[in-house]
Amino acid sequence: MPRFKAVDYSPRFLAVDLSRQLLPGTFEYALHHLLEHEIDLSEIESRYKNDEIGATAYEPRVLLKLILLAYAHGIVSSRGIEAACRTNVQFMAIGGDTQPHYSTLATFVSSLGEAVGQVFTQVLVICDRQGLIGREMFAIDGVKLPSNAAKNKSGKRKDFVRQAAKMEQAVEKILSRHREADAVTAETQPTPREQRQIERLSREAQQIREWLEQHRQERESAKGRVRLSNRTDNESAKMATGKGVVQGYTGVAAVDDKHQIVVEAQAHGSGSEQELLWPVTEGLEGMRADHRAVR
Repeated sequence: MPRFKAVDYSPRFLAVDLSRQLLPGTFEYALHHLLEHEIDLSEIESRYKNDEIGATAYEPRVLLKLILLAYAHGIVSSRGIEAACRTNVQFMAIGGDTQPHYSTLATFVSSLGEAVGQVFTQVLVICDRQGLIGREMFAIDGVKLPSNAAKNKSGKRKDFVRQAAKMEQAVEKILSRHREADAVTAETQPTPREQRQIERLSREAQQIREWLEQHRQERESAKGRVRLSNRTDNESAKMATGKGVVQGYTGVAAVDDKHQIVVEAQAHGSGSEQELLWPVTEGLEGMRADHRAVR
């Protein structure tokens, strides 16, 4: 019978140099270098006010490195990124073995706002400096992306007015039934279940009335047509996709043909990609080569 070397899978401590896990020429190495030495994150860092009091915070550039690395690997959920920081050596290396909670990652992403556009612009400047952008031909395409908004809270202003009225009528019906009973018998009170229903309907009707007060105009398309509003995310739109109707955005990107660098990206609450061609073309104004200077 042949003899083989024994294989031992038992736990053991291994010395790992995290800095040597980021190999030159890889995406992870470039991401780490750019965010450490090239990208200016002072606008994001200025939001932190814990220099004298408060707990220490995760460094923004570390969080951004983890998030961008995760996106490059197709990991888009905060829980997935948190898990990768515990199990994937590349995430451990690029983040210095930090393990931020998924809520920290989600809060950081949602709070970036316009600052992420500045980061994107700086990346384009570096790519242009390296001669990676041809400025001659661009490919433009779009995709429909779902948002964190409820489809059942979409409609026109008249729809919301009708919903609020129906809720208020339902509350009045319950109360009037008890008032009629009080006229012939001893005073009665709504049951606990009825009381909860009254509170829920009243609260939702009040929320609709407040939303209508804050949004006095209907949303309109570029052609002047009325678009459905949404009370949870009024910039999103209800759109038909191959997988059904979603409440979300149309994301449009323009890619330079030389090295497939994304040079413009926008998201609009519209289901029509055609009407987004002009905004994206305008966004490319500074990237296009000026052939007039050659004449």
